[in-house]
Amino acid sequence: MSNNYEYYVYIMASKTKVLYIGVTGDIDRRVHEHKEGLVESFTKKYRCHRLVYFEEYKYVYDALTREKELKGWMRYKKITLIEEVNPSWDDLSTLD
Repeated sequence: MSNNYEYYVYIMASKTKVLYIGVTGDIDRRVHEHKEGLVESFTKKYRCHRLVYFEEYKYVYDALTREKELKGWMRYKKITLIEEVNPSWDDLSTLD
């Protein structure tokens, strides 16, 4: 992932396509926490262990605004967004 940005909006998914949307300043660390279940959370409970989508932002306000926007979308719209850039729902954290 790029080091030119400081904040990320990301979507984690389970094998059954349960979705979780979050914001972080350290995407590598946060994805690792989700994958390893290090925090008692929604992603641990529903096994959302695959990073299927992310966007990069320079400013935290922009990232938080976008997170709120995405969380307000209907499910089909979130799925369309993911499939536009990741049609096979690959785990982007394992790709080089």
